[in-house]
Order: sequence, then structure tokens, then C-alpha cells
Amino acid sequence: MSAAEDASHGTLVATSTQQDEVYARLRQWITVGRFLPGERLKIRHVASDLGVGQMPVRAALQRLAAEGALVNVPNAGVTVPRLSVAEFDDLLQMRMLLEGEAAERGALRLSDADRVQLQSLCTAMAEALKRDDVPGYLGPNEDFHVLLYRAAGSPTLFSLIDTLWLKAGPVSNQLFDCPEATEVLNDAHEALLKALDKRDNAGVRRAVERDIFVAGQFLRERLRVAG
Repeated sequence: MSAAEDASHGTLVATSTQQDEVYARLRQWITVGRFLPGERLKIRHVASDLGVGQMPVRAALQRLAAEGALVNVPNAGVTVPRLSVAEFDDLLQMRMLLEGEAAERGALRLSDADRVQLQSLCTAMAEALKRDDVPGYLGPNEDFHVLLYRAAGSPTLFSLIDTLWLKAGPVSNQLFDCPEATEVLNDAHEALLKALDKRDNAGVRRAVERDIFVAGQFLRERLRVAG
């Protein structure tokens, strides 16, 4: 391979890597609810937010659209999909089923260090809620559930959950428009930690199911009213 060919090859590798990084970041943003249902994602704005060129953003958005996380709308570009009440109910039930299973399995395999980390994340969430700091809550909340579910030791199960999070993220962000919801958001996490202390793995499952169900009722009402 000539020097020119080698340089060209390196450029292609770097571009591919950047596209993957942009895709991963946008996927995470969708999952934690940075974008709202129905929101149009303008390539130049997203590229500016990420500090990258428009090409990797365009490729990432199309990849996410192919996965169903975004929707190509004629004459409107790429938008965040809206969920009907029926679609939301189905999503909620599947989340409770899969995340409950992952939580119970994970509880069996958590290390002492993992348990300490979960407590720290729960404390961080509580403090963020007191400050009305939505990003300060969302980050630790995601880390809390990822740590617990990955401990289950099932990449397949976690992949399925991750796909559901991608669909739930945009609507879940509206939870913070309900003041009464923020008052109880951390209750299930605290109940989960108590169940862990008691080695009550079924109790851990129930706490996760409660977490999803309670938040879901607030969101379902918003969807019902909006629809």
C-alpha cells in the first residue's frame, strides 16, 4: 500500500469512527429524552451541538431512522416519533416484564462495590430532584438501571431493554412537566436498595416494576390528554 493509499485508508477509518461516535451520542440523547416527540432534528443544529460536521450527523440520523428511533417525514426531514396510548401501554408492559427480569437476575450477581455505587447514584438522584435539575437526575438514573441490569449477565436481555428505552426516551422526558411525579420518582429506587439489603431479589423486581408503572401512569395521562 502506498503512502497516499495509507493516508486515504486512515481517513476512511477516522470517518467511520466519528460516525459511530456521533451515532452513539445521538442514540443516548434520544434514550434519556433530550428530544421531544414530534420534534424535528435539523442536521446543522445537531452538528453544532455535537461540534462535528454535518455528514456524520446525517448518517447517524438515517441509521437511527432505520432502527425506528426516528422517522423520515416528507418535506420535514427527520423527526422524533409520537406514541399513541395503545403503543405506550404495550411499551410499558414490555418494559416491566424485561426490566423486572433483569433486575431480579442482577440482584443475585451484584458485587459489594456495585451496591455502594447504586446507593451513591440514588443519593445523586434525590439531590437533583431537590434542585429541579432534570439532567442531574437523568444521568444517574440511567447509570443506576444500567449497572443493575448489566449485572444480570445477559447481553441479549440488556439489548432488548436498550431498544425499549430508545422508544420510551422522548415521551419519558415529559415526566418532568408533572410536579406531582417528581415528588415520587426516587421512591422506587430507595425501596429497591432496601430490598437489596434484605437479599430480597423478588422485592428488587417489584421495585423496578413499580418504578416503571408509577412513572408510566403520569405519562399515559399526558398522552391521553394530548391525543
